[in-house]
Amino acid sequence: MSKRIGLVLFLVLAALPAFAAEIVSTLADQQEVAVTIYNDDLALVRDRRQAALPKGDVELALREVSARMRPETALLRSLSQTDGLAVYEQNFDFDLLTPGKLLEKYVGRDVQVVRTHPQSGADQSETARVLAANDGVVLKIGERIETGLPGRLVFPEVPANLRDRPTLVVSLESGSAAPQQLELSYLTGGLGWRADYVAGLSADEKALDLSGWVTLTNQSGTTYRNARLQLVAGDVNRVQDELMPQRAMLREEAMVRAAPAPMAEESLFEYHLYTLPRPTTLKENQTKQVALLSASAVPMRKEYRLGGGSHYYQGRYGDLGEKLKVAVFVEFDNKKSSRLGMPLPKGVVRVYKQDRSGQPQFIGEDRIDHTPENETVRLKLGEAFDVTASRKQTDFRKLGGDSHYNYRFESAFELKIKNAKDEAVTVTVVEPVPGDWKVLGESHKHRKGAANAAVWEVPVPAKGETTLTYRVEVNY
Repeated sequence: MSKRIGLVLFLVLAALPAFAAEIVSTLADQQEVAVTIYNDDLALVRDRRQAALPKGDVELALREVSARMRPETALLRSLSQTDGLAVYEQNFDFDLLTPGKLLEKYVGRDVQVVRTHPQSGADQSETARVLAANDGVVLKIGERIETGLPGRLVFPEVPANLRDRPTLVVSLESGSAAPQQLELSYLTGGLGWRADYVAGLSADEKALDLSGWVTLTNQSGTTYRNARLQLVAGDVNRVQDELMPQRAMLREEAMVRAAPAPMAEESLFEYHLYTLPRPTTLKENQTKQVALLSASAVPMRKEYRLGGGSHYYQGRYGDLGEKLKVAVFVEFDNKKSSRLGMPLPKGVVRVYKQDRSGQPQFIGEDRIDHTPENETVRLKLGEAFDVTASRKQTDFRKLGGDSHYNYRFESAFELKIKNAKDEAVTVTVVEPVPGDWKVLGESHKHRKGAANAAVWEVPVPAKGETTLTYRVEVNY
């Protein structure tokens, strides 16, 4: 049986092509690179290189690819020859050459230990077998076992699968001996982007200037020189790996700010594609910012908003709070008529306003989701200092019902809103009223904001106060 297995293995190995010496392709052979970056740590790289391949079987080592390449997605093709190449096998070598890795590869093998005599300076060499390389080194020298490094270790060679840069090794058959233009495309992690926005409010708080920046981060283990850069905004579905190996990597970030130049935008399936108008270089372990958009004098609206609670329509409560905080919102329309109209990727909007000396001061920030054209962008910037409120229940009675499903309650409320500012304000009061409800009486007219929300617009004079009173019946 063993002879038969050996014969079958011999025939299989004999049928495999015998590859010539390895041909190495580096970034010096790169003619063009395009990078499309998606949300959630995913990017598509298209790397074009010129390679002189002999006819026949070739081992091609494509150096300086992404260290976080997903090798199952790699595709190598010839752009210059229709019958240019046929790929047999791909091997992704991402185990990079370090003293520790080199020592690990030599466990069970012999190395030379070189010691220098402290007086004569002469080198003495001994053969040592590497027994272990975990948390230090264990060597067998002659009949003795030594730990630590008794001298310099000299290795006969670097193992073939241990490389100084991430390398994709492709076993292929070349159809001709002419130089070929090859394109390697693959998906990778380690490349990400996010949108950041800066808004400056006008002095009268009726308009804002908006600038959008894209922050790119390259932690993929290689550099993309003069890359054609595109960004995809949207939630692309991805199959989750059952087991994802985690590798810790040390990062250093360098901030580079590019000259303002808005990106071109287009629809792509159910997403939006943004294209940088000029090539840019994404260096390894670098954070870069490029301009996304710029718009000035965008009309905006400011809102003071006070929310309530649904629980106090079901019982007696009395005082419901003193000096309640009034939230401050700003909103603007993402329309061409408002000098915008570009789909906005999700990100953080940071808002500034100039003080009396003309210095911009930070006044708040909020996160927005992907916002298509003709939608409204709404930002919560904080809570008002000079606009406060107090709320109390002035009346409550049970009208009927003997179970949780047929209760009827009537209650009345008083809401005092104070304004210490030098100008009048309008506060939007939103009360989440449960069950079937109707307003029986009110000092200011309400509108039904939703099935469970009564909304009042309450004007409050400068240095003054306004009292909102209302009575409501609730049926469960």
